[in-house]
Parts: sequence; C-alpha cells; structure tokens
Amino acid sequence: MEQLDQQPVNHDCEIAIVGAGPVGGTLALALAATGRKILLVDKADLAPMEDPAFDGRTYAIAAGCKPVMDLAGIFDELPYAPCPIRDIDVTDGKLGRPPSPLKLNFSSKDVGDDAFGWIIEARSIRVAMNRRFRDEPNLVLRAPASARVTRDDDGATVTVGDEVFRVKLVVAAEGRRSALREEAGIPLTRLLYHQTALIVSIAHEKPHNNVALEHFLPGGPFAVLPMTGTPEHPNLSAVVFTEKDEVAKRLYEYTASELKPELEKRMNNRLGGIELVGLRWLYPLSAQFAARYYDKRLLLVGDAAHGVHPIAGQGLNLGYLDATALVEILEGVADPGAPEVLKRYQAARRGVNLAMLMGMDTLDRLFSTNNAVIRLARDIGLAAVNRMPRLKKKFMMQAMGH
Repeated sequence: MEQLDQQPVNHDCEIAIVGAGPVGGTLALALAATGRKILLVDKADLAPMEDPAFDGRTYAIAAGCKPVMDLAGIFDELPYAPCPIRDIDVTDGKLGRPPSPLKLNFSSKDVGDDAFGWIIEARSIRVAMNRRFRDEPNLVLRAPASARVTRDDDGATVTVGDEVFRVKLVVAAEGRRSALREEAGIPLTRLLYHQTALIVSIAHEKPHNNVALEHFLPGGPFAVLPMTGTPEHPNLSAVVFTEKDEVAKRLYEYTASELKPELEKRMNNRLGGIELVGLRWLYPLSAQFAARYYDKRLLLVGDAAHGVHPIAGQGLNLGYLDATALVEILEGVADPGAPEVLKRYQAARRGVNLAMLMGMDTLDRLFSTNNAVIRLARDIGLAAVNRMPRLKKKFMMQAMGH
C-alpha cells in the first residue's frame, strides 16, 4: 500500500472509492486484485473499529458473496472463524407461547454440499480488511481523511488534504447518508418502520447445530444466529430482537437478570438454559432506495444505493453482490466511468435490489401484526411452501445469493 507523501503530489488512479466499510473496502481490494489502481478514502480512523466494543453486529454472509471476498483476500484473513449456516427455521408465534406447528425449514443439503452462508462478526471483517489494506500494492488508502470530488466528462478530481488524484470513476460507498449521492442530486425514498433492533450474544446449554432461526412475532422478527464457540462458551449465538422503538429501548436498559426472561419467552427453550454474554447494541431500522445508481462519473454501491429491513440479513449481501457485479462489468473495460458502463451496472443491480427491498418490506408488514386472520393465513402459507420442493429450492438459492 502506498504511504502518505510528505509533499503535495498529483496522483493518477483509475477509480476512487469513498467509504471503507465492508462493501467499499471489499470492492476496493477486489478491484485492486484485478490490477486496477484504486484510491480508498474514509473519514474515520479504521484501527479503532477493530475494538470489540465498536460494533456488535454479526452478518449472515450468503454463499454467493464469498467469491468477491476471496478475490479481495478477506475470507481467509478473518481472525475469528466464520460459523456455517446449514439450516434455517422460519417460525411464527406470539410472545411467551410456543411457535405455530406450521413452519418452514430450509436445509442446505437440499441444494448441495455447501452451506447457505456464514455468520461473521463485523469486527472480524474489519480486522481482515485492515490487514489487506496494508498489503495490497494497488491500493492507496487515506483514512482518516476527507475527499473533495469534482466530476467532469472525462473523469473526476479527488482532493484529499494537499493531494490531488485524477480518476476515471468515483464510487460512493459512504452508507445511507451518502454525501456524494446528495451532491449529485439523486432523489432518495425512505421507509420508516418505527422499529429498533437490539443485538445481544448468548451462551446456551444445547448446541445450535448450525441452524439459524427467524421467529416472527407481533413486535417484529426475532433472529437467533449460530456463532463459532469459544473455549469459555462452546455454544454461542447472536440474538437480534426487532421491536417497536420504545420496547427495544426499554429492553436495552434492562439488567442481564431482567433481560434473560424476555429472551426465554421468545426462545421457548430452543437451546436450553441461556446466559447473556458481552455488550448489547441498538440499531434503529428503516429502508431506503435511490432513484438511480449513477451520475456523471459516479456510481452508488451498498447502503448509498439501497437499505433494506434486516429480515433474512440481506443488507450487506446486496452490497457485496453490487461489488461482485461491478467487478465483473469492469473486466477488460478501458474507461470504467463511461456512460454505457454506468448504465450496465444500474441495469444489473437496481431492479434486483428494489425487488428484495419490497419483498423484505412486505414480509415485515405481513408478520409484524397480531391480526388473527392474517396470522392464520401466513402460517398456512409457510406450511404450504414447506411442501413445495421447487419453490423451496428457489428461495434457498436466493438465500445463498445465487
């Protein structure tokens, strides 16, 4: 990786990526691995993000996203072993009651030998990316730093402090509040759920057997995600409550002894006795989508382009698939910022992402209700899909990112 120069200097890179989160960082490394010279800029200092207290999220990474992580050299650098997802249980119920017997089960054995994906800690991805940033010769990293971008017909000028970079394409990967998207005047539609996710980790008596649970409750989905155990806690899972804002905030303030019975009411002794482990986090939930994914010499990826409800954990997967598509589209392309290239990227990704967003929105609104008629209809629907092998396989392939 090129080091910061002492004197102002003009640089030539092909592509500038603004935002070194999981999507932007992975995309930068993947493109650099193909031989392109990449500038990566982020306002934040990346090293403190490796601290366990910085981000408590775990990601369900679909199998179809692994190739771009491999190209970026990230997957094999993960410091904490990913936990494969072999089965997914989808259940419905009421708080404190056993789940409905009408449920849906997905088994990876029905579509081959591979896992659906892996549960990976957010900090594990950060540690792996930071290691790769130091080792990649085609990557110029500036962080913490701010980028000033001016775009013209032939390319873009990116100013970082006293340095000036000339590039052919700028990629906005700064997340949901993308400044580059706003500067380009790209309209954004937001969907508010008035729900908040509470994330905790639990140690439990019974092994999870690599099964992920998505349990729908009137307040929102309740997910239990299998994690790789530790010597201290051999059976370990991440739990994601989705509740109305005020309920989630109240649960967050509970002591461990107060929160434990709330977990038990939702888990129905699925994993035996439980113990809360580590810190907890709150994340307000919403969805959004950009009216278009490009402007002159500019592309949007990841949350800068779209943000979905976390049902089924597809948010980061969509961003990784954005990166996958862009790497493939740019293969052998002399001018990565040419209008026809930008249009190809939008055609490849916007429709797919919008369909996923609407699907997740519909699921949340359908399942986050206590209406008896709707509950019966959705339970029958789950059981019906469970008896349709072809439809189940289609859903499973989607879950794997294929």
